[in-house]
Amino acid sequence: MDNFHPTNKERRFKAYLGPLGTTQLHLRNPYVVAWWSAAFPGFGHLLLSKYIRGFSLFIWEVFVNSMSNLNHAIVFSFIGNFEMAKEVLDPRWLLLYLPVYMFAIWDSYRTTMDINKEFILAERENAEINTYSITSMEINYLDKRRPIMAVLWSLMTPGLGQLYIHRIFTAIFTMGFMIVFVYFSNALVAVHWIFLGDLNEAKEVIDPQWFLFIPSNIGFAVYDSYTNTVENNKLYESEQRKFLRKNYQHYHVKL
Repeated sequence: MDNFHPTNKERRFKAYLGPLGTTQLHLRNPYVVAWWSAAFPGFGHLLLSKYIRGFSLFIWEVFVNSMSNLNHAIVFSFIGNFEMAKEVLDPRWLLLYLPVYMFAIWDSYRTTMDINKEFILAERENAEINTYSITSMEINYLDKRRPIMAVLWSLMTPGLGQLYIHRIFTAIFTMGFMIVFVYFSNALVAVHWIFLGDLNEAKEVIDPQWFLFIPSNIGFAVYDSYTNTVENNKLYESEQRKFLRKNYQHYHVKL
């Protein structure tokens, strides 16, 4: 028999299933979330399904990073040309960048700690959740999916793994910006020259300022799709277990 008071059973929910995706609470490592915010501001919040905050910080990162030439400076630093790195940096934009960058890391860590507490309380209350959503636009339902497939599709094109597990907002955003990064970095043009065996021409056409956004975008898409597939599977099993216990378990039998 459930331990929560019946008048308080819907105070917290573990998950919400709607036409545009499944949003759920689950335990997360705050250091991992903070690391993703350090890798790319906004990613930590997107992992927490804080979409408005995550999208805002993501767009801020792309805009201010580009205006300050930060990625250019990082490339020059990697090859040991520190004088050129200092030369290309625009201090007006760089000093504007730092406070928001630090906020993204701190806020994602703080929010993760809070959400972990909320999950523990929601787990104890064990409130009912909707498991099926059908509208004129979309159908969404709880079922089990394969994490490895989410990873493979994300490696092919970031965002496809999110589409596979029905995270529509993150999928559209990730795919849209992947197109932007690939286009402005000339990454596919460089790949074309690599296939032709002309590595020097490939290096000439690539734009490092935009190209450095791509690894973070791919890495996030893979990690986000994998972890959410695993957690969606856990949510499915939890709901199925609760349903079977409620409707089929005899009250004399304890599982």
